[in-house]
Amino acid sequence: MSTVSSAQRADRPERTLGSIEPAQRTAAKIAGFLYVFQMALALFGETYVRGRLIVRGDATQTAQNIIGAERLFRLSIAGDLVVYTTVIVLIWALYVVVRPVDKNLALLAVFFRLVENAVLCVATVNSLVVLRLLSGADALKTFEPGQLHSLANVALSAQGLGMSVGFILLGLGSTVFAYLLLKSSYVPRALAAWGIFSSLVLSLVTLAILVFPGLGKVMGLAYMAPMGIYEVGLGLWLLVKGLRTPSTSTRLS
Repeated sequence: MSTVSSAQRADRPERTLGSIEPAQRTAAKIAGFLYVFQMALALFGETYVRGRLIVRGDATQTAQNIIGAERLFRLSIAGDLVVYTTVIVLIWALYVVVRPVDKNLALLAVFFRLVENAVLCVATVNSLVVLRLLSGADALKTFEPGQLHSLANVALSAQGLGMSVGFILLGLGSTVFAYLLLKSSYVPRALAAWGIFSSLVLSLVTLAILVFPGLGKVMGLAYMAPMGIYEVGLGLWLLVKGLRTPSTSTRLS
């Protein structure tokens, strides 16, 4: 049996990446635009809105800031939902691009990213809970203002924890996508290799912070920077340069 199998493998022609299909080139352009777009929108919500409204260690001041800028806070929630929607389209576009490389691994990356997106959507519900707690509704009159402020702060913390879980899945899915890009030579190998590195850093460091919370105070958000550089870099490359035609020597397993 082993001799026959070896002979069959020897007679079977090697599969290589051929010419790039128009659908792949279109999907690459879409992915490039969405990488840049969703990054800009996410930075708006995280830096411009939450960075201004949320005061670490001061639940009362945070609550007052949110109440005083409720419309802006709601706008950031809407922005998050737009980001999650665009990420779904981004995942589809990346799948179309790398599917010829290895369909099974491409599907694995899709599953990681879709579950990540679902977790982030659920986590965002906590922002709506915050608004409910600070709404002054009659059903909440039995609570003291300080208690409501603390509960709102807990909801914000829960959203942060949910995002951490999502980031772990994001890193895993991005690692697989980056590996397939490296294998395909559709983009510069250095860029794809950086994608593998930065994605693993995001996933592993986030997991480590969940196990050792004190590490988060030391690291801050610096460990996320490599991933940001990769996503913006890949987005700009796909948007401006598109996909490179792989060498005929590039083999598929």
